[in-house]
Amino acid sequence: MRVERLLAALVDAFVRSDELPDLILPAGHSPILQRRRAAMIQSRVRMVALIFGILTPLWIAIDVTVFEWSLAIWLILLRLTASAAFLALAFDRRSCEDMRCAWWRLAALLAIPTVFFAVSHPLLYNQGVDDLRIAVSAGYGYLPFVMVAGLSVFPLTALEGALFAAPMLGAHLAAGFYGSLVMPFPSYISALWLLALIAVVATLAAISQLHFMIALLEQAAHDALTGAFSRRIGEELLKLQVAHAERATQPLTAIFVDLDDFKAVNDRYGHEEGDRVLRHAANTIRSLLRQSDALIRWGGEEFLVVMPDTPVDGAMIAVERMRRAGFGKRPDGSLQTASIGVAEQTADRPADWEALVELADQRMYRAKQDGKDRVVVSGTGVKPDADPWDSITA
Repeated sequence: MRVERLLAALVDAFVRSDELPDLILPAGHSPILQRRRAAMIQSRVRMVALIFGILTPLWIAIDVTVFEWSLAIWLILLRLTASAAFLALAFDRRSCEDMRCAWWRLAALLAIPTVFFAVSHPLLYNQGVDDLRIAVSAGYGYLPFVMVAGLSVFPLTALEGALFAAPMLGAHLAAGFYGSLVMPFPSYISALWLLALIAVVATLAAISQLHFMIALLEQAAHDALTGAFSRRIGEELLKLQVAHAERATQPLTAIFVDLDDFKAVNDRYGHEEGDRVLRHAANTIRSLLRQSDALIRWGGEEFLVVMPDTPVDGAMIAVERMRRAGFGKRPDGSLQTASIGVAEQTADRPADWEALVELADQRMYRAKQDGKDRVVVSGTGVKPDADPWDSITA
């Protein structure tokens, strides 16, 4: 009953959560969450693989003591092979920055004991003569329970937990039809139900880890004042977006926005009024962006807008909408303006994401030097009353 109450409480908590779709399916995860989750899964795969790689050969002493040499030699070879596979996985230092790679690493980790169980089961069937041999054979038979429980150490969605548990449940069921090492077949069905229940509990534990990771990332990802992405997370997001744009040969535009004369607001009216201006400006910019775009608070009164799959002409439409909507009002009632610099990945050919931001930043400073309340693209400026398309050059 305690387990059932725990399951009910966990399910109820997840149902009330706004992140429920992200806890069930991985398709909607942000690139940053995918990268962080892939890194954690890879790290834990290495840790678990190292532990099993060291512990697996230690059982050889028991196999040699309990079983006849003709059987023990096969078990020794099987254990050494499994240990080598675990250690190869543990010391694989190739970076794993996407979920596809992480899935393959986790699948490989789980495949090793699954194959070990499938091969050892026929060898050990009907080997029990005395209590000691029966007990040792039963240890092999309970291997799927250990494997399923191990899913709890990884941050997984409900779908992933079900998919990774399925082969182990299948191996356990196939072993039951072949002949159980542990119990008669009628009792085996009850054991299968227990294994399924353990898989559910392990998956819920994995989901709770994912939920905690999402909450921490959400807290760290956003600037508390404006709701925009923080600079640290924004840099990581920009790096991923630029790398994707380069691979897919797609445009990506960075828009650097700096509020004009903002220091005077803080100096004359105080930081509370300055915070109000910042919030209004961020809300205005965000309301005019697409869901795929990202707003990053780069520093004090500086914002960076990242627009993937967007050429300069498309970005300039968004810029003009921002300028027409305005960036809010200053405490004295005057309109808050901004100086804006625009750079685009395929047109400007920067060396990396840092160079792209630096170029947009330089153009923003050019707009400041030319009188503020302007947009600079490819070295030309736009005055407040000018057509923004005048700024675009070949």
